[in-house]
Amino acid sequence: MRKLLRFLLILFLCLSAAASAQQGYKPSESNLKAREHFKDMKFGMFIHWGIYSTLGDGEWVMDIKKIPYNDYKRLADFFNPQAFNAKEWVDLAKRAGMKYITVTSRHHDGFSMFDTKQSDYNIVKATPYKKDPMKELAEECQKQGIELRFYYSLLDWGRADYAFKSPIVNGAPEKGDWNSYINFMKAQLTELITNYPGVKGIWFDGHWDRKNANWHYDEIYGLIHKLGPDIMIGNNHHLAPIPGEDFQAFEKDLPGNNKTGFSGDAKIGELPLETCETMNGSWGFNINDRNYKSVKELVHYLVNAAGLDANFLLNVGPMPNGKIQPEFVDTLGKIGAWIDKNGETIYGTRGTVVKAQTWGTLTAKAKTVYAHLLNPVKEGNQILIPGFKVKPKSVTAFNGGAKLKYKKDKTGLIVHLDQLPADEIDRIIKITY
Repeated sequence: MRKLLRFLLILFLCLSAAASAQQGYKPSESNLKAREHFKDMKFGMFIHWGIYSTLGDGEWVMDIKKIPYNDYKRLADFFNPQAFNAKEWVDLAKRAGMKYITVTSRHHDGFSMFDTKQSDYNIVKATPYKKDPMKELAEECQKQGIELRFYYSLLDWGRADYAFKSPIVNGAPEKGDWNSYINFMKAQLTELITNYPGVKGIWFDGHWDRKNANWHYDEIYGLIHKLGPDIMIGNNHHLAPIPGEDFQAFEKDLPGNNKTGFSGDAKIGELPLETCETMNGSWGFNINDRNYKSVKELVHYLVNAAGLDANFLLNVGPMPNGKIQPEFVDTLGKIGAWIDKNGETIYGTRGTVVKAQTWGTLTAKAKTVYAHLLNPVKEGNQILIPGFKVKPKSVTAFNGGAKLKYKKDKTGLIVHLDQLPADEIDRIIKITY
């Protein structure tokens, strides 16, 4: 009987939390336009940066190393990123072919990387730096035509009202002050949207810490959409989208995959999609992490994401001095060089033309389809694009323009690859009709 009652209580709390979403939400016309523009951009820079970077052991160092909160807070005393330069960051994103930046305004350690009146535990009041890098970044993004979005943690390891690890009773922590915490978040989100120019999105994280809590999304999402109807909300909750959200986030997995185990309940909805990944194995700066992904791996991730109609948000974890480490700068420069040549096949395209094939994937826009050959062709020197119903006007190599022989039959479009130039990253076929 106790197990049954416990199950019913958990079910009730889950339903209550879902019911607190922004029910009846109808996106504004400007929001719908923002969604289409978001899908056009395809490639963005994720930035994880905070006082944790001082220890050079990733953004979870306080939790993993079990550092007492009051001891951890002392990191703010010597966080002084004198080498931070917003223009350098935005220049780097642009050279890499990225169209937007999503940056951590506040991570799970509760430290605010912006000038907030809601807590003295922030970069302006608690560090010798005394400046607001988010304001500089927002202004530089606006100047250079790069969209800015803020990551915001729902989870807080230190605040008394959040009461980390306190049991959830009736949708709220037993030992905390849940209404106080919700009001704190709403006040900070209001600051981020009203005090920083051109904010286009809020990227939430940490819901998974309290799956049974009532996060008051009706209030939070409603507030954001009231302050900025075109602002897009996403939530890394590892679930199907809930009412009030404007894009669906996937962590370290392409939509439909679940290699990391994060996406078990994340059924793909009808919203724009975005997947995020690291350049090594860490989000925040980790001085011992040399597990760098190659340019080829990252370009393939971008192309495969586009083939699934998703954006790719690629992360950098700046060093405590505010510089982005040279290994990342080098890789991003090489990705940018690839995009300079091949961006037509990524920007503004839509995916899910056909499902991914063993040889690669497809992207499309208007009356053009791009077949990306990412893997070796197993049988013969030809590929089949299954279910291709229209008669092509031309089938050519994207690079060089050589005409390719093709045949259309009931199985789809068969393209011969004899005249397709070799390329170690991606051989691309351009099909117009």
